[in-house]
Amino acid sequence: MDLKKQLMLKKIKEIFTNTGPKTLIGKNINSVSNINNLNQIFFKSYGNLNKDKIFYVIRRIPTAGFFSNITFILNNLKICEEMKFIPIIDMEYYPSLYNELKIFKNTKNSWEYYFEKLNKYSLNEVYNSKNVYLSPFTFQKEMSIDMTNNRISKYINRLKVKKEILNKINNFSEKNFIKKNKILGVHFRGSTYKTARGHGFPLTIDLMIKNIETLIQNFNYEKIFLVTEEQKYLDALKKKFKNKIIFYNSFRMGQLDSFKIYPRKNHRYHLGEEILIETILLSKCDGLTFIKSNVTSAAILFAKKQIKLHEVYLGLNTRNKFFSKYLWLIKSMLPNYLGGLKYSYKKK
Repeated sequence: MDLKKQLMLKKIKEIFTNTGPKTLIGKNINSVSNINNLNQIFFKSYGNLNKDKIFYVIRRIPTAGFFSNITFILNNLKICEEMKFIPIIDMEYYPSLYNELKIFKNTKNSWEYYFEKLNKYSLNEVYNSKNVYLSPFTFQKEMSIDMTNNRISKYINRLKVKKEILNKINNFSEKNFIKKNKILGVHFRGSTYKTARGHGFPLTIDLMIKNIETLIQNFNYEKIFLVTEEQKYLDALKKKFKNKIIFYNSFRMGQLDSFKIYPRKNHRYHLGEEILIETILLSKCDGLTFIKSNVTSAAILFAKKQIKLHEVYLGLNTRNKFFSKYLWLIKSMLPNYLGGLKYSYKKK
C-alpha cells in the first residue's frame, strides 16, 4: 500500500475513532508483560514470591478521565471480591493521564498520588510473585460504565482519599459551606464537552442561568457551588449571581484541552487533585444540577447525605468525530423550533 493511501486510511479512521488526551509517558507495557489479546484476563507467573496468594493487577489502556478510570477500577474490584483475588492498581507501568514524568510523592504510580494503597503489597513485589492475573485493558460487555450501578457502587468505600487532600476539602468547606445556607452544586461542563462524541450536550451560559434561577425559585437555594473548567462560565455566573457563587480555585481556561498544555509545575497531578476535591465538595451540597457525567455520579456516591438531584438533558452529540465538532455550536445558535438546544429535567 503506498504512503498516500495509508495516510488517507489513517485520516478516515481518526474521524470515526475517539482520540482523546494522551499520557505524558509513552507506552511501556512490555516491561511487565507481553499481551496479544487486549480483551482477556491473563495469568502470569513472574517469580516465586507469595506462592499462597493470588494477585489481580488492574490496568487500563487507553486511559481516560479521572472518574472513568475509577469506574473501571470499581468493576474490577467486584471481580477481585468474587474471585478472592488481591487487587493491585497499576498506574505506573500502565500510566494514566495524571502521571507526571518524574517520581512524584515518592512514587511513579499515579493512583498513589490521590488514594491510599488498597493493601500492603508493592508493584515490585507483585511482579516477582508466582500467581498474578492481569485485568483486561478495557471495559468488557459485562461491566457497568455507570459507577452508580448497584453491582459496583459499594466498592467506592474501598477507596481512601489521601489525608492531605481531605484536609484541603475540609478547610474549604468549613470556610465556605455554612450550615445555615442551602447550597446548590452546579457542574457546568464546557470546553471539550461541546465536541465530545456521544456525550450529552452541555448547556449554554444563558440556559444554565435560566436553570439556576428556576431551581433557586422552586427550592430556595441560597448559595451556588460552581464546578466548571471554563473561565468565562465562572465570570458569567459571578456577574449574574454575585456573592451567591462559591468556587474552588482550580485551573480554568477556554476552548483548549487542559491536557494539551503544561502551564504550571505538576500540572497533570493538579488536574486530578482539583477534580477530586471539587467532586467531593459537590457531594456536600444540598442539591445538584448537572448533565450526567462520571463526575456527578462520583459526587452522588461520595455523598454522606441525601442530595436533591436536578439532572438536565439536552440530547446527545453524534458519534461521528467530524460532525461532533460543530453540532453543539450549530444547535446553540438555532431557535428551539429549528432544532436548537432546549433542556428538560430528567424524571427520577
